[in-house]
Amino acid sequence: MRVHFAAWWGRLTMDSPGLAPTTSLLGIDFSNITEEAAVRRVLARPVAARFGYVVAPNADHIDRLMRIPRLQAVYRRAMLCLLSSQMVATAAGLFGLEHPGVVTGARLTTALLPHLAGMRVAVVGMKDKDFARVRACYPLVEFVHHEPPMALLDNDEAFGEAVAFVCRARAAFTFFAVDSPVQELLAFSVAMRPEAVGIGLCVGAALEQAVGVQETAPRWMSEHGLEWLHLRGLEPMRRVGRYMLADPRVLVALGVAAIRQKIH
Repeated sequence: MRVHFAAWWGRLTMDSPGLAPTTSLLGIDFSNITEEAAVRRVLARPVAARFGYVVAPNADHIDRLMRIPRLQAVYRRAMLCLLSSQMVATAAGLFGLEHPGVVTGARLTTALLPHLAGMRVAVVGMKDKDFARVRACYPLVEFVHHEPPMALLDNDEAFGEAVAFVCRARAAFTFFAVDSPVQELLAFSVAMRPEAVGIGLCVGAALEQAVGVQETAPRWMSEHGLEWLHLRGLEPMRRVGRYMLADPRVLVALGVAAIRQKIH
């Protein structure tokens, strides 16, 4: 997918309404918060409050942010920026670097869904048949759905329609179930609209995983930073770029950061 970021630079902001203490790692200010605390914070936020969003960068996202630094402003604008990679946390610890706890988008979504009964929840992304599975699994949630076309960053009209859908929905929560960085740019664009309310969750395929549409790694693999191995086995061709190129670059960056820390 061709990604055209140039049109976004003028709309980026350094404003950061952070709600939790942060720990900086590789130039990213991660929210240092537990999964339980993250769930409590988003549920405690008033439904009618101006739109805010949560991002959960994994190693692939971190690699992109290192290559395209100006995109970091989108992540700084998030109300919570959660580290979603046990591999990165483990490697940082081995290098002697301070790092936040891990709260993956998938685990946050799974923990949050049971609390949404009676709420209006918007979903951007997912095929109709997969969305039907989500609705069937959580019948007490008032879901609304928008399935945008592919390559949203090359389609200004479709991108604008997705943003307008979220603004019209006025949902308590909006799940952006599309690829990164599309989901983060959508959330950022909604946050720039003064009429938008609720909380956006940039969690990719987390909804599909929560209802069993997409298989998840066993918890022991996730806790030991081996989720990448499980996912690579499920989708070897799609994942090869992420895990054979992005992850090593992040590991090298962590090693360089550790050396600089010792020097200073």
